[in-house]
Amino acid sequence: MLELIFWIGLAIILYAYLGYGLVLWVLVRLKRLLFPLVPREDQPLPAVTFVVCAYNEEDWIRQKIENSLALEYPRPLIRFCFVTDGSDDHTADIVRQYPYPPDVEWQLLHQPERCGKIAAFQRAMAQVQTPIVVSTDANTFVNREALLYMVKHFNDPQVGAVAGEKRIAMSEKDHASSAGEGIYWKYESLLKKWDAELWTVVGAAGELFAIRTGCYEPVPPDTLVEDFYMTMRIAQKGFRVAYEPNAWAAESSSASVAEEMKRKVRIAAGGLQAVVRLAPLLNPLRYGLLSFQYISHRVLRWTLAPLLLPALLIVNLLLAAEGQLLYQVLLGGQILFYLAALAGWLLEQRKLKVKALFIPYYFCLMNWAMYAGFVRLMRGKQSVIWEKAKRG
Repeated sequence: MLELIFWIGLAIILYAYLGYGLVLWVLVRLKRLLFPLVPREDQPLPAVTFVVCAYNEEDWIRQKIENSLALEYPRPLIRFCFVTDGSDDHTADIVRQYPYPPDVEWQLLHQPERCGKIAAFQRAMAQVQTPIVVSTDANTFVNREALLYMVKHFNDPQVGAVAGEKRIAMSEKDHASSAGEGIYWKYESLLKKWDAELWTVVGAAGELFAIRTGCYEPVPPDTLVEDFYMTMRIAQKGFRVAYEPNAWAAESSSASVAEEMKRKVRIAAGGLQAVVRLAPLLNPLRYGLLSFQYISHRVLRWTLAPLLLPALLIVNLLLAAEGQLLYQVLLGGQILFYLAALAGWLLEQRKLKVKALFIPYYFCLMNWAMYAGFVRLMRGKQSVIWEKAKRG
């Protein structure tokens, strides 16, 4: 029984973090052989509302406005909406007083109360009159051609949303968890590319995404990861979430490990909340390929895999104690992995970096965040009005 538990647990963990990527790679190549992509004809560019939700971003907002106005998209077809709800610094004043060119259509939404990002975004959506909405964070910088690349996907009537690519801008001075974050997002971007090619991206990141206005539905106001939940609801309706790697939003890494953990724990709590609220998607008999992608890419990483990691170590200890060489070798491998993560943490405290330790350190950090997020969710301590992680 212990051996059965061990091998099933190991298989689930390996599949969640590596195996799904391999299976996805094979399925995508089979699809390319059986169903070659037929290019669609270009259509006229749609009108777009570009939404930026900003809370106390006075250090970034001017650069964000400049970055937004530099986007390569016909001015008559783009409308800028800045929502600064709850900001008690100069964010709203900077948006209001910025010297916009006369051909720029812009709007500022501001109220003293802070109700969270989802409430701010939904206030913007109430003003939208364009068929496409693009959302981006205030502390990210979007490449000039992003909108042109994203909107072309909406030529396909099956596409309800488009996920852009998140990039982490790193420097040599960044801490080890930041480097791990960058490596993680490169791997995630590859999986998103294959997910989209197979059928759909499994949720978009809030740094940059676009939605078809007609597919949008209001999100419960206590939703913790509104970008993921919003785009998954669009997929649940039968639409695809496309992926556009040539549309990217870059942001600097977290200022410290502690700051990164704030973000990770909030996302973990939100991910677990989403698993409960999107429970129907766990039924592959109803949702087929979408369920397969959702469970493989997200649910296993947020539930079974973190739970199985300590269980696998304990079971491996019991099996190794019986004297079987195979389990002793596997136990040694597990111990070395966790020692590497511990070494990464210790070196981090001394401001030293060893690239070989980035991955085990960040892997453990992410899984620890899942436990912390679960506790915070169960205790009702995670609010939609979350503390921002300071960026480097």
